[in-house]
Amino acid sequence: MKAADECYGCLERLARQAATLATDDELARATMISESLELLRRDFSCGEVSIVVATRIHDLVKARSGNSDPYREMKDGEIAIARGLCKEVQPGHDVSGFEGCLEVAVLGNAIDFFRPVEIIKRDLTGEVCFAINDSKLFAAKIKRAGKVLYLADNAGEVFFDLPLLSWMRQFGRVTYVVKDSPVQNDVTPEDVRRMGLEVGVGDMMTTGTATPGVDFAQASSEFKRQFLEADLILAKGMGYYESLSELSAEGKVLHCLMAKCRPVARSLGVPLNSHVALLR
Repeated sequence: MKAADECYGCLERLARQAATLATDDELARATMISESLELLRRDFSCGEVSIVVATRIHDLVKARSGNSDPYREMKDGEIAIARGLCKEVQPGHDVSGFEGCLEVAVLGNAIDFFRPVEIIKRDLTGEVCFAINDSKLFAAKIKRAGKVLYLADNAGEVFFDLPLLSWMRQFGRVTYVVKDSPVQNDVTPEDVRRMGLEVGVGDMMTTGTATPGVDFAQASSEFKRQFLEADLILAKGMGYYESLSELSAEGKVLHCLMAKCRPVARSLGVPLNSHVALLR
């Protein structure tokens, strides 16, 4: 999915947010914001996927501030909220079957570093009504799949992913894919360890990158090989939709997300804040 005009304002907010979180030094913060906005003016294009520019902004802020994980405190807050709310949410869904597990997983995608905490809490405890629902097609395929990748999104979502991971592992090998190092509030191996969820997550690998979604120009050769060899892929979140929708549809990637911004909702043809389970 190529960037839309509205993406510029979102990336501008990202530049200010990342710099603010990276340091308390007001002069350094102002310099980083200025440099990031200049980068944005220079590099933004509606002919490119927005995560490419977002990654450049994050790299600039981390390099200038010396802070490799500006979102650490925010991420810890989201993890604490998610840990508690998942215990409230899960009993309301039948996690013995694929549909119920998928509903729990997509509820976790309400977590987003641009959204107010009270809105996140409201959506995490809401009902799921998929505007696009290809879950039955994916469930049928997974029973014949030997190798599956589960592309994880935000750190707090891991609690919501566990029932679906467990269900899918009845039928084959499922590898949980996280980011190699911190970017935004995306989950990393270190986050999984901090949450004490290594056993629940099981087999795990990284994209080899610190990018929202995945930029294949930066991804590790191992991830690219595993991606090509996988029978099926479950991709959580808007970042993966934005990046993977640029690839040809092969009927093996299930996009599981909440369409939290207008460009993504418009690309999918669904109302804003809809839940989506799209197989492409």
